[in-house]
Amino acid sequence: MRLDKWLWAARFLKTRSLATQAIEHGQVKLNGERVKPARDVKPGDRLEIHLGDSDWTLAVRALSMQRGPAPVAQLLYEEDPVSHARRQQQVNTRKLASNPAAEIKGRPTKRDRRQIHRFTSE
Repeated sequence: MRLDKWLWAARFLKTRSLATQAIEHGQVKLNGERVKPARDVKPGDRLEIHLGDSDWTLAVRALSMQRGPAPVAQLLYEEDPVSHARRQQQVNTRKLASNPAAEIKGRPTKRDRRQIHRFTSE
């Protein structure tokens, strides 16, 4: 089975074209090396996936030719315990850190623009 199709079926990426782009940009490694999207993946292979802020290290357990619901997709791989703990730590860190732009909604008002202008012009 093609690697890009497996990533799509395992629900790591929404489309096969996004999976292809991720593989070509080096965000996905198969058995520790960069590969092409058409590379065959088989049970027992080791994948390292870096998407956004998340890093996964997992082993391929099964293949699926079609994309199914998330609980079925989770049966296709087994995540390394170290990788899972690292991702949980990242999630907890993001929850505790405040987002400075959380209060900003939409475009600045006239009053906001005046304050921005005063701040930047001085």
